[in-house]
Amino acid sequence: MPGLAARKAAARLLAAVIDAHTPLDGLTDNEHGHPQYMSLDMRDRALVRAILATALRHRVTIGNLISHRLDKPLPANATALSHILHVAAAQVLFLDIPDSAAVDLAVTHAKSDPRTVRFSGLVNALLRALVRAKETELAKTLAATDDAPEWFLSKLIEAYGLDEARSILAAHRLEAPVDITVKSSPEMWAERLGGVVLPTGSVRLEKLTAAVTELPGFKEGAWWVQDTAASLPARLLGDIRGLSVADLCAAPGGKTAQLILAGASVTAMDTSKSRLARLRQNLERLSLSADVVQADLLKFQPEKPFDAVLLDAPCSSTGTVRRHPDVPWTKTPDDIAKLADLQRRLIAKAVAITKPGGTIVFSNCSLDPLEGEDLLSTFLTETPGVRIDPVSISEVDGIAPFVTEQGTLRTTPAGLNLGSASLSGLDGFFAARLRKV
Repeated sequence: MPGLAARKAAARLLAAVIDAHTPLDGLTDNEHGHPQYMSLDMRDRALVRAILATALRHRVTIGNLISHRLDKPLPANATALSHILHVAAAQVLFLDIPDSAAVDLAVTHAKSDPRTVRFSGLVNALLRALVRAKETELAKTLAATDDAPEWFLSKLIEAYGLDEARSILAAHRLEAPVDITVKSSPEMWAERLGGVVLPTGSVRLEKLTAAVTELPGFKEGAWWVQDTAASLPARLLGDIRGLSVADLCAAPGGKTAQLILAGASVTAMDTSKSRLARLRQNLERLSLSADVVQADLLKFQPEKPFDAVLLDAPCSSTGTVRRHPDVPWTKTPDDIAKLADLQRRLIAKAVAITKPGGTIVFSNCSLDPLEGEDLLSTFLTETPGVRIDPVSISEVDGIAPFVTEQGTLRTTPAGLNLGSASLSGLDGFFAARLRKV
C-alpha cells in the first residue's frame, strides 16, 4: 500500500525516541540511520522526518486530544498502538496530508501488527473523530497545553518564570529558520538567497527554495549553516589575529571557521573520528585550514599552552529544541546533572592548557542554569586564578539584548523578535568569558 512503509517507519522511530530515549538525529541519518528509515527513498524519508518532528513538537496536545476521545485509557503496554495513533494524528491535525489517507494507512498499519490488530476499529473511529473535531478543538487545546514533558516544563519555569517559559515553549512549536554565517558581504548574500541580515550579522533564510547544498554559494564555500546564537561565543574572544587558539569539542567546525577567518592559528579538537571527518570536509569546502586533533580533552597535553581557548562543551542541548524536538523526550534531569559534572572538569582542563593572562570562552546550547549560570558560579568559587571577564554590550554587534548583569551571555528561543513568529527566535545558549590570572 503506497505510503504504508513510511508510516510504519515513523511509528518505529517514534517508539525508539519515546520508549528507548534514542536521539532522532542518529535514527534519521542518511548514511547510518535506522534500517527501516534507510530502506525508504528520499521523498519518504523527508515525510518521516516531517511526521516525527510534528508528532514530537505537539506530543502533549496530540495526547490530550486522543485521551479525551477514549472511554478508558489505553492499556499500559499498548505502546505500539499509541505510536500509530500519534503518527496518524500528527498528519490529520498539522500536516498537509489528506485525512482519508492518514486514517486509512493507520488502520492498515494496525491490522498488520499482531500487537494492534484487535484495536484497528478503535484506530479508525478515534482518528475519524479527530478529523471532525479538528476545526473546533485544535486551537483551544493548543492554547491550553504546554507541549513538553513535565520535568522540562518545571525546569523552564524554575529558571525563567512562567511567562518566559511559555514563550520558549511557543517557539519550540515552530520549525526553526536556517541561519548562515558568511565569509563576507552579508547584505549581498541576504539579497541573493532571499534572506534577511540579523543584528548579529548572520543571514536568516525563512524559507528554503532548494536543499541547502544546492543554494548559491554553498559549493563555493562562501558560507556555512550556523544558528546565530552559535556564532556568538567565538566572537567573544575579541581580536585573536596571530594568536594560537584551541577550539575544543570543535566538530562540525562552524566555530573553527570563525576563528580561522578572524586570523587565529587554530587547533581544532574533538574525540569523535567521524565528527572530525565532517569537520575536515567542511573546512575543505570553505578553503580553510586548521590543525585537526583527535583526542580526549581530559587527557590532552599540548606542547605549549594556548593564547586562548574556546570550549563549546557537550551538554543536554535543551536550547536547540526548535531544531531537535526529540531532546525533551530523550533527556532527563539526571542526564543534565551528569553533563554539568563533565563540563566542570572540561572547563578546568581548558584553563590548564591556557597560558597565564589568556582567555577562555565557555559555552553550550543548554537552557538549564545547572549547565550555565550555576555551573560558572561554582567553578569560579572553587578555582583560584580564574576570574570572569565581563562581556560589554558594545563589543559585538547585536549582542546587547543577551548580555546579563554578570557580563555573561544568555539567549533563549523566545529572544530576537523580528516581527513574525516564524522568522524570530534563536537557539538557547550560555557563554562566559574567563581570564586566567
